[in-house]
Amino acid sequence: MPDIALRFHRDMLVLSSPVAPVLVRQGFDVERDLEYACLVESEAVRDALRLSQMAGAQCLVACTEGIAPARLAHHGMENRADEVARAALSAASELEPQHVFVEVGPCGLPLDPTSKASLNENRDQYARAARSFAGLAFDAFFLNGFSHPVDLKCALMGVRQVSDAPVFASVDVDGEGRTIDGASFEDALGVMLDYEASVVGFSTIAPLDAAESLARRAAGAGGLPVLAQLAVGTCDPRQGVATNANPYYCPDVLVEAGVRLRAAGAQFLRAAGNATPAYTGALVAASEGADVVRPDVEVR
Repeated sequence: MPDIALRFHRDMLVLSSPVAPVLVRQGFDVERDLEYACLVESEAVRDALRLSQMAGAQCLVACTEGIAPARLAHHGMENRADEVARAALSAASELEPQHVFVEVGPCGLPLDPTSKASLNENRDQYARAARSFAGLAFDAFFLNGFSHPVDLKCALMGVRQVSDAPVFASVDVDGEGRTIDGASFEDALGVMLDYEASVVGFSTIAPLDAAESLARRAAGAGGLPVLAQLAVGTCDPRQGVATNANPYYCPDVLVEAGVRLRAAGAQFLRAAGNATPAYTGALVAASEGADVVRPDVEVR
């Protein structure tokens, strides 16, 4: 498994799609049981990841999004973070992928940006989450699903407090580059740069033109590699044409998306939201074997 940092600015790479849509079709309540599934249904989690690997994903994202202590406590698993980390990484690593990322999502605690105690409490959540992976083999942390730059700041500070591993950071934004609390994409990018993210990224449900613009903004922000995530709403091939409400209505749409996002400067691509592994395969088809390009360089 090569060091992921050695591939920065070199190879186009695709991350696995979320396992949740696959598990939902098998009857799992992913809102309640996703972390528990890592412990008691590890084969189901591994098989869901295997589908993305078969589609060509070079980077598998371990099923650890809810590993922050407050999130686990909400499900009665407050003392099982280490178990979840080991089980989730085992499910991914058994497939022998090129790279494995460990996902850490928002901790869910109230956050008052004006309160030092609140900031410290949130930062500690992410530091404790990162410590759960101490001594385990993986390529990078993946801070994902964040919609508030201050929360992302706490997450980066917490992870950096305990680890110097590469960190991929992503913020959810709309087509204008606004977060749910009205902060700008540039505000979030500034946090990523100031607090030592290794890769800057975004996730958006906006149409491809907007996503392409976001990728260019990220690529021009500070010279770091860029992760672009397209959040799939409803997979409905009968829709026939992309709409603003549901731009990624079928996997085929992501072939063009992968080409255009690469041209805009993105290196890492991911189909998120309700994406199936077929969406991952479309991104792989658009980018596999290609070099990363600067957004001002013509794509060959």
